[in-house]
Amino acid sequence: MTLPVLSCSIVLYNNSMDMLAQAIGSVLQCPLVQHLYLVDNSPQPLFSEPFEDNRIEYIFTNNNRGYGAGHNIALQKSMEAQTPYHLVLNPDVYFDAGTLEVLLSYLAAHPKVGNIMPKVLYPDGSLQYLCKLLPTPYDWIGRRFNPFKSMVAKRNQLFELKFTGYKDIMEVPYLSGCFMLLNITALRDTGLFDERIFMYGEETDLCRRLIKAGYQTIFHPGATIYHAFAKGSHRSRKLTRIGMQSAVYYFNKWGWFLDKERRTINQRTLSLLGYKP
Repeated sequence: MTLPVLSCSIVLYNNSMDMLAQAIGSVLQCPLVQHLYLVDNSPQPLFSEPFEDNRIEYIFTNNNRGYGAGHNIALQKSMEAQTPYHLVLNPDVYFDAGTLEVLLSYLAAHPKVGNIMPKVLYPDGSLQYLCKLLPTPYDWIGRRFNPFKSMVAKRNQLFELKFTGYKDIMEVPYLSGCFMLLNITALRDTGLFDERIFMYGEETDLCRRLIKAGYQTIFHPGATIYHAFAKGSHRSRKLTRIGMQSAVYYFNKWGWFLDKERRTINQRTLSLLGYKP
């Protein structure tokens, strides 16, 4: 099978150069990557010299409009270039050679997949639970402030689909934004990231729109990546505020407590995964 080509974008904001070099190296080791767009939202440019690899295009925005808006710049370029797939990647992610090929092979055989995510590990090799149900207000807001850890842990077993063991390919309605290998055809149907979400939750919104348009969002454990995952929103008041603003916007858009579509999608997901209360 001849594998399709892809493009990739990494949105930057005052990043660690060592960590960023790992991410860039991981992408460029794949010969199928046609373009790597580095979209720099930093106050001052992080790079001033040209890159040796001509696949890299550096874009200094000089205006930080947010994570999704930054990736939309690159996604528009991918659409114009008619590249079939595009990887949205965090700057704190790295992976081995062959990872993208595994995922592209699956995408080539399943044209109705709109987004695919591999198994995600911490640098120490432990698993990150980044497959989730569509969130309720409790999952995104109440859970963080619940002092009863046993209640939180019980909810996480379900919300983060921990009961599955993350061993098999799964159709999951909410996949992490740290690595989104997106079908450009699907994005032409759904639109790009909602730029009214500055940061946090833009991937949830996009996954939901993909599902609504009839596409699948897939977790594939046959490929593995490593993600530093600093959880900045849990340590910074500013990022916590941004996260709360994003959550409020998301629930205003899709529904807070009366969200029949969320209930239907989540119930279907649990049924497909064989969940038994």
